[in-house]
Amino acid sequence: MKQTEALDILKMGHNAFITGAAGSGKTHLLNQYIHYLKEHGVEIGITASTGIAATHMGGMTIHAWSGLGIRDRLDEYELDLLESRRYLWQRMEHVKVLIIDEVSMLHHFRIDLVDRILRAFKRRDEPFGGIQVVLCGDFFQLPPVSRHGEPKAEFIYKSKVWQELDLRICYLEEQHRQTDRAYLEVLNDIRENSVSDRTLEHLHSRYPDGQTQVSSATKLYSHNIDVDKENDHELAKLPGELFVSQMSGRGKKALVDTLMKGCLAPETLRLKKNARVMFVKNNFEGGYANGTQGTVTVCDEDRIVVKTIDGRTLPVTPATWMIAEEGEASAEITQFPLRLAWAITVHKSQGMSLDCAEVDLSRAFERGMGYVALSRVRTLDGLILKGLNNIALEVRGEVLAFDKKFRADSDLHTDEILDLSEEDRLKFQEEFLYAIAPKAGTGKKKKEVIDTRRETARLLTAKKSLEEIAEARGLKRETIIAHLEELKAQSGKLDIDHIRKDISPAKMKKIIAAFAKTAKDGEEGKLAPVKALLGNAVSYDEIRLVRLFL
Repeated sequence: MKQTEALDILKMGHNAFITGAAGSGKTHLLNQYIHYLKEHGVEIGITASTGIAATHMGGMTIHAWSGLGIRDRLDEYELDLLESRRYLWQRMEHVKVLIIDEVSMLHHFRIDLVDRILRAFKRRDEPFGGIQVVLCGDFFQLPPVSRHGEPKAEFIYKSKVWQELDLRICYLEEQHRQTDRAYLEVLNDIRENSVSDRTLEHLHSRYPDGQTQVSSATKLYSHNIDVDKENDHELAKLPGELFVSQMSGRGKKALVDTLMKGCLAPETLRLKKNARVMFVKNNFEGGYANGTQGTVTVCDEDRIVVKTIDGRTLPVTPATWMIAEEGEASAEITQFPLRLAWAITVHKSQGMSLDCAEVDLSRAFERGMGYVALSRVRTLDGLILKGLNNIALEVRGEVLAFDKKFRADSDLHTDEILDLSEEDRLKFQEEFLYAIAPKAGTGKKKKEVIDTRRETARLLTAKKSLEEIAEARGLKRETIIAHLEELKAQSGKLDIDHIRKDISPAKMKKIIAAFAKTAKDGEEGKLAPVKALLGNAVSYDEIRLVRLFL
């Protein structure tokens, strides 16, 4: 599937799983969709399984976003505790789309817990409370790790909610990182578990011959201890004064800590002139991207300057990573977007594109680690191989089986989108956009979307109940209430007395009183304050329904 076809599927509102080989542009596709949604004012949960991956999209970890944290279980008391946190209500009341990147490292039981949390907050017993969910990742990459005392970790396709999501599979086939045909064959052989003598011949040709010395090569190791040792050793060899920059943070302490732990930039950055560094943030206007390498030419109290491998001289200013809630920064950290780059772990290299790397897989301890490390490099000529062990080139057998199914499903879903006329495709996309962003749409397309609201209005005039309208339209009750809200906003009033029976008089009285109280607090007509006041006694649908009578 092409990126353009996958983007069309996302814009139609389908739950989707974006997958494909390393370098196929998965995160780029997510960023395109995020940009599209933000342009139309849609509330999005932008998350990933790790802080590293989340920073690529300007998001946060799914654990922090959902309030789950490090829990591996969630009882009713803990769920009630989450529901008492107003910031979570404010976040989840308006969210329409949830994006989770790097799902290969997300535990199957944790995605089920996130699903449970959203069902509770949305008061809707549908996957993730009925919002659009976009999952992204590649199960050939590093799997989730079970810590002591946790349930056994499985990939998320073993989760309960995976079976309920009715996912469109978008298997991206285009390659945007590797253009070297021989190297693509090597990577595909590993991915397909068909490593041959020819594959090994290509790899063995990249062992250093005693004369191979590439000063620009980043070294990839499987263990942190080797990375730290290598970087400290190389920095100590350089003459000159040591420059030290300490990361600063402001905002909610827990969120600041989350940002610091997930950020590729170190809390304490130590540099010297001629230090080998790597940029760890995208800044295309500044001339660099996450993974751009170079050498420090100036580092003092006034400025840092880096000369990149391709000869460009770039001034470097501090960068900011933030977590936004309700459009405002609730936590942010600031540091120069650099780290020492003589060496880096395979784990932290995920998502990077490297021009040149020296890879040591002699201590690889997880199937998929070799594929992750080797697929970071753009060309075979850019690879220097220092070691392989028996597990380095292995992939999981069950992943191979699932991958074949993903490819077949993706072909079917590609055919589905291509079989649609352009007119129908645009109509479906506009209808979904209008449902999640009522101000979206213009001209003829907007008229077509408005017509679906008029059909709801016609059934309302015929004195049909909410359930009858939803059944006749083939839509959710929540969507019908949204139609009524839009119709009221347009006309100023609605003839809805006959749907009072959809809520008990006692509940209506209680909700009206709550609206009156929160209005005195300066939050007139807002849902979250009413929900926070009344708690589990009422649902969001009931609050929205009562608001129509105010």
